[in-house]
Amino acid sequence: MTATRVCALDELSPASAKKVVVDGTPVAVVMDSSGAVHALGDTCTHGEISLSEGFVEDDAIECWAHGSKFALDTGKPRNFPAYEPVPVYAVTIEGTDVLVDVSQNIADPATAS
Repeated sequence: MTATRVCALDELSPASAKKVVVDGTPVAVVMDSSGAVHALGDTCTHGEISLSEGFVEDDAIECWAHGSKFALDTGKPRNFPAYEPVPVYAVTIEGTDVLVDVSQNIADPATAS
């Protein structure tokens, strides 16, 4: 696993998202309402919109432009118009640092190890 530091934990707040770029890959780093941190591909699969600019509610992030919601743990869309999932990346918390590994989509059984 090649994880990259993307931010400090205190840069995130519950029910919010932050856009970062890791090795050229846009990533939405999300703290859900319970305080768990997730990392997903930042681009909505329906309309090339940044998901980090959307809304975090419970265990999903909603694209602000067209309303598609994506599950934080699987990246799967919960409603239309999106029908393709976004990738989900491994998150590690080391001390106060948030690290993300974009080398594989952990929600895709074909690429997860």
